[in-house]
Amino acid sequence: MIRATLHTALLLLALPSLSFAQNSSRTVERIEQKGNRLEVVTSDGVYLITPYSDRIMETVFVPNGEAHDPRSHAVVMAPKAAGTLRTLDGAVEFATGGISATVTRAPFGISYSYKGKPLVAEKNGYARQGKLESIDFALTPDEALYGGGARALGMNRRGHRLPLYNKAHYGYGQKSEQMSYAMPLVLSSKMYMVHFDNPTTGFLDLDAKKANVLSYQPSSGRKAYQVIAGDSWEQLAWEYTGLTGRQPLPPRWAFGNFASRFGYHTEAEARATVDKFIAEKVPLDAIVFDLYWFGPDMRGSMGNFSFSKAQFPNPRGMMADFSAKGVKTILITEPFVLTASTRWQEAVDRKVLATDDKGAPFRYDFYFGNTGLIDITSPLARSWFWDIYKELAPMGVAGWWGDLGEPEVHPDATRHVGGSAAQVHNVYGHEWARLVHEGYRKDFPGQRPFILMRSGYSGSQRFGLIPWSGDVSRSWDGLKPQPEISLQMGMQGAAYMHSDLGGFAGANLDDELYTRWLQYGVFQPIFRPHAQEDVASEPVFRSPAALALAREAIRLRYRLLPYNYTAAFDNNQAGLPLMRPLMYEEPGNPRLRELSSTYLWGNDILVSPVLEAKKTAQEVYFPATAAWIDFHTGQRHEGGSTATVALAADRIPVFVRAGAFIPMAPGMQTTRDYSGKNIELHYYHDRSVAAGSGKMYEDDGETPEAFEKGKYELLQFASRLSGKQLEITIASEAGANRRRLARTLSMVIHNIGAKPAQVEVDGRAVPFDYQGASGTLVFQATASDAARRRISVRL
Repeated sequence: MIRATLHTALLLLALPSLSFAQNSSRTVERIEQKGNRLEVVTSDGVYLITPYSDRIMETVFVPNGEAHDPRSHAVVMAPKAAGTLRTLDGAVEFATGGISATVTRAPFGISYSYKGKPLVAEKNGYARQGKLESIDFALTPDEALYGGGARALGMNRRGHRLPLYNKAHYGYGQKSEQMSYAMPLVLSSKMYMVHFDNPTTGFLDLDAKKANVLSYQPSSGRKAYQVIAGDSWEQLAWEYTGLTGRQPLPPRWAFGNFASRFGYHTEAEARATVDKFIAEKVPLDAIVFDLYWFGPDMRGSMGNFSFSKAQFPNPRGMMADFSAKGVKTILITEPFVLTASTRWQEAVDRKVLATDDKGAPFRYDFYFGNTGLIDITSPLARSWFWDIYKELAPMGVAGWWGDLGEPEVHPDATRHVGGSAAQVHNVYGHEWARLVHEGYRKDFPGQRPFILMRSGYSGSQRFGLIPWSGDVSRSWDGLKPQPEISLQMGMQGAAYMHSDLGGFAGANLDDELYTRWLQYGVFQPIFRPHAQEDVASEPVFRSPAALALAREAIRLRYRLLPYNYTAAFDNNQAGLPLMRPLMYEEPGNPRLRELSSTYLWGNDILVSPVLEAKKTAQEVYFPATAAWIDFHTGQRHEGGSTATVALAADRIPVFVRAGAFIPMAPGMQTTRDYSGKNIELHYYHDRSVAAGSGKMYEDDGETPEAFEKGKYELLQFASRLSGKQLEITIASEAGANRRRLARTLSMVIHNIGAKPAQVEVDGRAVPFDYQGASGTLVFQATASDAARRRISVRL
């Protein structure tokens, strides 16, 4: 008993101050384990505590008079961890092999720890505050907080009270407290997450009053949250995406370049644009049609969902011609059916629209006209909406753009089958993405959908939703927060967050801004210049100088396709972001907690985009975990150092981790031309690296769940340095339903200090080219489908 009492006292002392100061009127009546769940019956309700894994614990409060609602829009994992109940002095501990919850009886309180280390604790429990409910957690003074969805606030978001209401912010610049994609999710620098499992509108208060309090304040709904712990940021990503679902691999063409603007008015204009890209030898994989595909102007035709015959006389032929050139077609759709549209009466008759309190279609005015809103929660509406997609897809549509899906205008009085406007609003885009995702699985099971949407919710990544950061200002102020927004969203599972390259809003013709934004875009998840048409978004319509710089950036994007696709595979399998903050490398370095201006692209490329005008140099920090080699010049930088790097107009600073393998492809006009038969494999040698590793994932770029179906090939790369002997092995693992591909490897080894004495491939000496000025070794490995190749370099 003395030992148990001491354990409880030490635990409570280690927790944040006031962590156990719960609602003083709440008393414990009974604590009982029922199967894998702990039930804590209090005077005003029941707490249900359930472990999902050794790192995830869920707590649900069910007030007296309410029934437990087990439904979650976010969570897909089934509880699978075993909890063990232990009685302490004045408390009980419900523990797994990692995470545990401790419930104190008097005063009542719940605190969480991981492997014996305190994480976070409820402060006052669930309570009602005016029109909002609340749950408070006690914070330590030194922890940084991230999350809350898409915002532009700086990496550490502590000190802000964030609206949980998806709302577009037109023309935003360096700061935006409210954007189209909110999530009730908080991450701490102490290496834990809290996900509040309720999509209802409300607020997320990240210690706005400077009182060391995290407060979740929903307007109604489930009183549930999950605490997630980990030993690293990578492990947190694994656990959270295991809980809420992982992103399917997009089609391979999604990693190419898009032609996009607001918008292409006619078939002739679209055809001329595609032909211009080809003529200028600018790689292209898709063209995106904004709202003019169904009407001649912005007002009156939204909701038609069919090509305007006057503007697009032969859409099927147009899309077939594009496809023959390796260019996919993406169409915008919106959730609004205007009363002036050709489908209004059909939507009314089919009971597709959200209603007023009398059951009639709710009509209201907004920018595009008088409208109704498709009730995405209604089975009738979902069936009607999907039938439109199902009819258009076989005509040649390869991808979908879901715009205004917050919904952009959503009156509070709107009624849905799934609940009130407040209950449905934040999951509208989530449910819309689910509709398209599930529709493809049912009707087009051999095709990966492309789903571009600006609004979603926790877990929307599992439906393949690809979000973008909204109508950003076409300015340097608009560019500056873009890495932060993508980094934050990647940490929250939405790894494909990206920006309208070049900026969207405003008639700002600035070639330096444009080219710097596109150079950054090489290292963001989706490469899609897009803007209002008063200034061209497409590089082929910019000045010769801007076109030349943009062309080189886009060509680099295509050459990195094998590396980028492998990073996407890591996201699909493990939830790892494509863009990663440097604190992933050094979680214990407080200097990196607020850094977003330099980041990791995949595991091995360090990127420092140019975010200010007329800069000639900028400071770059190199993570202490490795030495880093300049991608363009070969200059070596010691890990843990900071250097002032000179800037050039034709590139941004990019570096590669010493010991890394970077697979690259030959140049191509479209990803359709990619075969994987010829690969440049770059190895970044360094004397500090005794052993290095890497991989390259391949499939057909089209089949859903190709890896799980055995339709893949995985190349594993390894290096070993012993004295003056560098050994590189390449091992190929082919899935059960794929043949190993015969490949020719162009091997490029960087940072070699002197001409090697000999190079062997599979025991045979081969000719090589040593470029002394750059310290680069180049040689060929002939086509082979061998399961294993061995390269030996005598230095």
